[in-house]
Amino acid sequence: MFQPLYVAATGLSAMQDEILNITDNLANAKTIAFKKSRTEMESLSYIEKNFKDMLYEAMSGEETPPVSVEYGTGVRVASTPKDFTQGTIEVTNNPLDIAVQGEGFFQVRLADGTQAYTRAGNFHIDNDGNLTDPNGHIVEPALIFPQGTTAVVIQNDGTVLVSIDNSTQYSQIGQINLARFTNPAGLKSLGQNIYQATEASGQATLGVAGENGYGTINQYSLEQSNVDVISEMMRMVMVQRVFDTVTKAVQSYEAMLTSIDGMKR
Repeated sequence: MFQPLYVAATGLSAMQDEILNITDNLANAKTIAFKKSRTEMESLSYIEKNFKDMLYEAMSGEETPPVSVEYGTGVRVASTPKDFTQGTIEVTNNPLDIAVQGEGFFQVRLADGTQAYTRAGNFHIDNDGNLTDPNGHIVEPALIFPQGTTAVVIQNDGTVLVSIDNSTQYSQIGQINLARFTNPAGLKSLGQNIYQATEASGQATLGVAGENGYGTINQYSLEQSNVDVISEMMRMVMVQRVFDTVTKAVQSYEAMLTSIDGMKR
């Protein structure tokens, strides 16, 4: 008897998750290289056998799906995949700011020694001369900048050149490679703009920027979030309307129950 209330509850819960997803996207609209996510939902249902079904099965010993009655039992969130479309490239004045134009991720090493991946190229040099992300994760393969480095050039293929003590001669200290995945949407978000490989994403394939389909590396540039604020606001309005409509359905059902209770008296 209370099945409509259960169905409505699943709808309200799903809309709450949708609002949470939209809010997270909007909150990170200015986060470097943030990738928006979307909420994918799926319906719930069950099949109820009526008297004709049971009578037919009793007489023939066979099931008869075609005359079964199917009821929807609500909705649930199936997944929240990331959208890895390219964000806008913004020019900066920091030589350690780099952006990937096209496919590919920078590779960093976590504190426990495992590998993680990021599109955010707002890098820094730590006290030991290592190139790191803002949270201290070392970029791999490791790059150590010599003391006295006064100028840095990062070429489109990731080659890193440095000048020592304002010298006009540049020497190569390493190269920044890119990682690529069969299914980037399957990556697990760890926060801090970094991702981890999963079975769904497949293992990382390393390569040289600008070759074999890998994107190029742009110095003095940062990839911005791919969140479209206007689109997210429109989604929010639509979800709010659905939420209000489901709430009204609950109120209508409660009114029906009140009427039925009054008839019994």
